[in-house]
Amino acid sequence: QVHLVESGGGLVQAGGSLRLSCVVSGITFSAYDIGWYRQALSKQRESVASISRNGDTDYADSVKGRFTMSRDNAKNTVYLQMDSLKPEDTAVYYCNVRVGLIVVGSWGQGTQVTVSS
Repeated sequence: QVHLVESGGGLVQAGGSLRLSCVVSGITFSAYDIGWYRQALSKQRESVASISRNGDTDYADSVKGRFTMSRDNAKNTVYLQMDSLKPEDTAVYYCNVRVGLIVVGSWGQGTQVTVSS
């Protein structure tokens, strides 16, 4: 069973940076694509970034050029470096395992990111 633990969120001023981490267990980590998602208050969860098992990345237009996703297969961990943060980036951030566009794990507790203006 997939187990996901996100961390690294916090309160930051607009223009600031945060680095999120997600430790994944229960799967052969290196064989899977991983995604970062976020859910703002009263909004649907949306995809933010993804990284393939080969290290190819893809980003939502809203974060392109500001966020960078990476993975460390030796640590079963993915990261999301978030720079030039904006108040509209405020949300709970989650990671999950993807097969194509399908999320295959249960959602973890997420990590709250709050960007003040």
